[in-house]
Amino acid sequence: MKLSLDLVQASNPLWIKAVMNDFNSFLQDHANCERKASAMAMSLAAKYPDRLAIIPDLIDTAIEELEHFRDVYKIMQKRGIPLKHEISEDLYVKQLIGLCRSGRDERFMDRLLLASIIECRGAERFRLVYEALDDAELKNFYHLLWASEAKHGHIFVGFALQYFDETLVYKRLEELNKKEGEIISTLTFTAALH
Repeated sequence: MKLSLDLVQASNPLWIKAVMNDFNSFLQDHANCERKASAMAMSLAAKYPDRLAIIPDLIDTAIEELEHFRDVYKIMQKRGIPLKHEISEDLYVKQLIGLCRSGRDERFMDRLLLASIIECRGAERFRLVYEALDDAELKNFYHLLWASEAKHGHIFVGFALQYFDETLVYKRLEELNKKEGEIISTLTFTAALH
């Protein structure tokens, strides 16, 4: 069952051109994004230990994201691409997190809904990478990631629906989704996921 909303703004075709022109840098950024996604799921479990219904799924999501990191790193090893020493700031995610409200419950809802939107954006972009690749192994890898990210987009909305009224969840999700469309349209095109 689809719980997430469709993105309001498609990625600009210039983004995939930037990625394909420097795929090694994209892999480095992708690895960092998977590490951060795993940490984000664990952070939610740590910050909201009273949300018992979702902690097992948050742990599973963190493990899955860490497995994605491992898989990207294996591809990087084959290509002789090192991990970046530092994880650079992600302006896209920073701007999204800046949209979070300050109340404990409101912030919890917003973090879940933003996680859904970020996963949906990842799914869209992994689909674009999949479609642009010629290498069969990489193509298969990004096809699998596309499906996984789409699934995560639904999972995080499902988490929110366990604790908040459906009308409130979708009203806020729509607001955040519109803001995400505005943010994504202002970013420069680099060989990075966001």
